[in-house]
This record gives sequence, C-alpha cells and structure tokens, in this order.
Amino acid sequence: MSTRPKKAAPTPPPVAAVAPPPAPRRRILLVDDHPFMRAGLAQLIERQADMMVCGEAGDPVAAFHALEKTRPDVVLTDLTMPGRSGLEFVKDLLAAEPELTILVISMHDEAVYAERALRAGARGYIMKEAGGENLLAALRQVLRGEVYVSPRMSMRILEGLSTRKPRGSTSPIEKLTDREFEVFQLIGQGKSTRDIAEQLHLSPKTVDVHRSHIKEKLELKDATALIRYAVRWVETPQTGP
Repeated sequence: MSTRPKKAAPTPPPVAAVAPPPAPRRRILLVDDHPFMRAGLAQLIERQADMMVCGEAGDPVAAFHALEKTRPDVVLTDLTMPGRSGLEFVKDLLAAEPELTILVISMHDEAVYAERALRAGARGYIMKEAGGENLLAALRQVLRGEVYVSPRMSMRILEGLSTRKPRGSTSPIEKLTDREFEVFQLIGQGKSTRDIAEQLHLSPKTVDVHRSHIKEKLELKDATALIRYAVRWVETPQTGP
C-alpha cells in the first residue's frame, strides 16, 4: 500500500473584486438667453464626473419644452428672461414640477435678488462673477437637498432674522415687494402701463397702483423721476458693494 502523501488541492485563483457601477451623472438643464454663456457653462459642467448637461434653452417657452423631454435634476437658470420675469419663471417652473430643484445664476446683485429668488422657490442663488468652482460647489450643494447662497448673503439673511438691522442694507430697492420690483424693472425697460399689465396679467389700474407705491417707497416726486430712476437702475450692472 502506497504511503506517498496526497497532493494538496490546487488553490483557486483569487476572485477579482467587482467594482460597483459608477453613480449616474446628475442632469443639469441650462436656461440662459446668451448662447456664449450657455456654452461656457456646458463646458464647465461636462468636465465633471458627477454631472452632465441634459439640455439647453434660451427662453422660458423653450425651457418648458426641454423640461418635459430631459427630466433634469437641477435647472440652472438666469433671471433675465426675454418676455418673462425671472422670478415669475421660477414660480412657473415649480407650478409645473413642484419637486424641481432650481439654482439661479445671475449678474444682478444678490443683496437685491437672492432672497426674492428663494422666496419664489429657488434652492439657491449665485452671481456669475463667483466663478466656476463656486458654481460647481453650489450645484452639488443644491443636489444634496441643501440651500446655497454666498457666505456674505447667508450672514445678511441671518441678521435679517434677528432684531438687528442688517449691515449694508442701504438700497431703497429692497423696500419693494416682489410684484412692485417686477413692475419697476419693466418700467426701466421702457414698458408702458398697458405693456406691463399684459405681461404680468394685471389690470392697468393695478399697475398704476404699484407705480404709485414704488414712487412713495423710493421717494420720487413724479412719473418722470420714476422712469429715469428705473431706466438708470436697469442699465447699470447691479454688482453690489
């Protein structure tokens, strides 16, 4: 009888670890009436491993068509919209898609616009001058379900919730309600009372009431002074202090 030792069974080759599939890239819809701006934003976003541009639009009508087709995770939109108030556009988007996440990117001073955009339903506000890295950080923050504003604006909001008056709150425009602010902007764009009434779906009498309140809050003596003030304000980049 053989006494030779039995050969050991061959060791099976190690099983290669299976890497989990990469997380799907989050979908961003760009809404801006400047093609060059959209192209720059798209280039920045497409370089990211966790985000992609799923569609683009240059006006609110095109944006709603793109919204139905692309089902984005975030709409990144400018506030200056042809034929539609940017704040009303945000409200319209949320009326159509209540769970939609919207990040506003704008050239206009956050001290005047950011809180209005948040009240309209946006999840964040960032100025175009903030740069690409800050924009990407803002997108990722709202994608996590958080709200994004700049540190400076965050401090203003917190101070506004306290009993102290926020420092640097000097713009008389901040006294206007959202509707008065929309009327004021349209006045600055040279719109007549009838034009404003049609665009905002108001009666001319209601627009005149808003004009009266705006004059009172801005301490302007007549309609001519209001038009001059509004035109100058609209034509001056609102980049803040």
